[in-house]
Amino acid sequence: MKIAIVGLGLIGGSVCKALKKNTFHHIMGLDADGEVCRKALDSGAIDEIITADGLNDADMTMLCLYPETIVEFVKQHKDRFKPGSIVTDSCGVKEYVVTRCTEVLEPLGVIFVGSHPMAGREFSGFDYSTDDLFKGASYIITPSENTPKMAIDLLSTLACCMGFGKVVTATPKQHDINIAFTSQLAHVVSNAYVKSPSLFNADGFSAGSFMDLTRVAKLNEYMWSSLFLCNKEALLFELNTIIDNLCEYRDAIGDDDTERLRDILRDGRERKEKSNELYAEHARRKV
Repeated sequence: MKIAIVGLGLIGGSVCKALKKNTFHHIMGLDADGEVCRKALDSGAIDEIITADGLNDADMTMLCLYPETIVEFVKQHKDRFKPGSIVTDSCGVKEYVVTRCTEVLEPLGVIFVGSHPMAGREFSGFDYSTDDLFKGASYIITPSENTPKMAIDLLSTLACCMGFGKVVTATPKQHDINIAFTSQLAHVVSNAYVKSPSLFNADGFSAGSFMDLTRVAKLNEYMWSSLFLCNKEALLFELNTIIDNLCEYRDAIGDDDTERLRDILRDGRERKEKSNELYAEHARRKV
C-alpha cells in the first residue's frame, strides 16, 4: 500500500519511521520545507518525496498538520486525492476537522476518518521524531456515521504496527470532551503554574511533584493555541470547573477552616482512588 504523510514534524516523522521499521508499505512524504523532505528521504524515513500532485497515487493519506491547516489543505487539494482512498489526520481536535473534511471529501468518494495518536514530546520537528514514539500509547479513531468498517479496521491494524498499545474508537464530540480534560487542561494548568514569581527561586527546593506538574509547560504555542481555540467550548467548561475548585481550596485556607480543607482534600484523594480502581478493572476485563 502507498501511504502519503503530509507534514513531517514530530508526529508525521515518527509515523514515517514507525511504518518503515514495522511494515513493508511504500511511504511518501510531503512537507512545505524542502530541507525536511530531503532529511526524511536521506534518513530512510520515507521512500519518496512527493508534491501535492502525488496524492492521487496514495491509497492512504495522513495529514499531520494544525487543525485549520488540515481543513485548508483538504479544500485546496480535494481533487488530488484518489477516489476510494482513505484520508486521516493526527491532530488533537476532531469535531472541527472531521466535520469540515468529511463535508468536502465524501461527495468525491474519498473516505475521511479522524484519528489522534496520543503521544508526543516537549520538542517539535522532524529531528525529534523517533520510530518508537508511539510504543504503548493510545490511538483514537473517530469515525463518522458513514465511515466504512474497512477503513476503521485498516487504521487499527496500522496503529498496532506502529506500536500503539491500545486502539480506542469514539465519536469526534466524545473525543474532544475527553481530550479537553485529559490533555488540554493539563497543558493550560502547567503553563500557568510556571508563571509564579517563585519559579526562579525554587532551585534545590523541587522534587517529583514539581517536575510532573511543569513538564508540559514547555509547549508549542502555535500548535496549542490552535487546538485550544478549535475546542474552546469543552476546554472552557474544564477551565471554569477547575477555577471553581481552586477557589474552594483558597477560601478554606484563607478562613483557617481545617475541617472544610480536610473534606476538600479527602474528596480529591477518594476520587483519584476510585478512578484508579475503575481503570484497573477496565484493564483486567480486556486481558
